[in-house]
Amino acid sequence: MSGLRDKVIFITGSSRGIGREIALRCARDGAKVVITGKTVEAHAKLPGTIHSVAEEVLQAGGQALAIQLDVRDEQAIQAAVAQTVAQFGGIDVLVNNASAISLSGTLETPAKKLDLMWDVNMRATFLVSQACIPHLKRAANPHILTLSPPLNLDAKWFAPHVAYSISKYGMSLCALGMAKEFAADGSGAKCIGVNCLWPRTTIATSAIEFNFPEAILRASRKPAIVADAAHAILLRDSGTCSGFFFIDEEVLRASGVKDFEQYAVSPGERLYNDLFL
Repeated sequence: MSGLRDKVIFITGSSRGIGREIALRCARDGAKVVITGKTVEAHAKLPGTIHSVAEEVLQAGGQALAIQLDVRDEQAIQAAVAQTVAQFGGIDVLVNNASAISLSGTLETPAKKLDLMWDVNMRATFLVSQACIPHLKRAANPHILTLSPPLNLDAKWFAPHVAYSISKYGMSLCALGMAKEFAADGSGAKCIGVNCLWPRTTIATSAIEFNFPEAILRASRKPAIVADAAHAILLRDSGTCSGFFFIDEEVLRASGVKDFEQYAVSPGERLYNDLFL
């Protein structure tokens, strides 16, 4: 594929951060981008709304559909997918980007936080995928890309924040199972490429800003590196690209990128590795 022109890209949690950056990267190809999220009015501390990103998508050369969506609401998910299909005629790509984070220990994690992370991370990934798959099956090169880490059962990734780790690995397990479930089986059914993508370093998003010291924010990369890697994956043949746990830098190196300083928040500064790597 030469690009994503006219492809319908449904992105959860795309009013800011990595989701927004993926939306803009797809828009530069002329894609039809569905921006979803809860934020419809400007937040005092967080940048961006679904409407401001939709405007940016238009300015970047794409088509845009902004849908207010709480991914914890099953009926709202179904309605958002139906609205997308009514507007654009189908869905080619789903990006499961929405995520909730609380790096708290077992005794410091109340049920409300546990439920939030489980519902926004694993449960939403499952339900949004479930809603999109019937439409993805009719696409020419269908992909589900989930922003979650490679599976690793080393206890060091669980002990500091058990609930968060389980919820993120739950997203990855969804991808692992669905990649096999929706692989080509000889029946003529379309293979859906189901993969995960995770950054090698911390990424300068609101989640990093509010959960880590400022020094880590300075030692991070910009969200554009994840967006460029996502774009490269979505151009691959879904029939042969499925069941992988990609790392952004590795994807881009394989695509011929050599200059990674362009992505650094503070060029020349030592980078901080992301969680789970």
